[in-house]
Amino acid sequence: ERRLARAPGFRPAPRASTVPLATTLASHAGSAPGEAVNPSAVEAMDEVGIDISGERPQRLTDEMLDAVDVVVTMGCGDACPVLPGKRYLDWPLEDPAGQDVEMVRQVRDQVEAKVRGLLAEFTAAGAS
Repeated sequence: ERRLARAPGFRPAPRASTVPLATTLASHAGSAPGEAVNPSAVEAMDEVGIDISGERPQRLTDEMLDAVDVVVTMGCGDACPVLPGKRYLDWPLEDPAGQDVEMVRQVRDQVEAKVRGLLAEFTAAGAS
């Protein structure tokens, strides 16, 4: 089982895939979380069948990082804690905080594509 920490506001959409999502767990947190989830993010995720309306922003902690294999950030730089022995990926995507639903859709789709690529990488590594 692989564990993946990722940036806030994204959960892979329940779409057809050959990647075994059941063996991967994902969580989300931020270096400077807001007070509430962006309403545009709630709308954009709802469009793909994912309800994040009950989610609450949370701060990324060392304990969260300790529980994962891969940490994916979206430009938090020095603000994110770093633990030795973890794989870190920074995906330079535009911050969807406070943005309209059209922009959030674009980020959602970019993150989904990157997550699916990472999951395919995990699958290929497990097969070799």
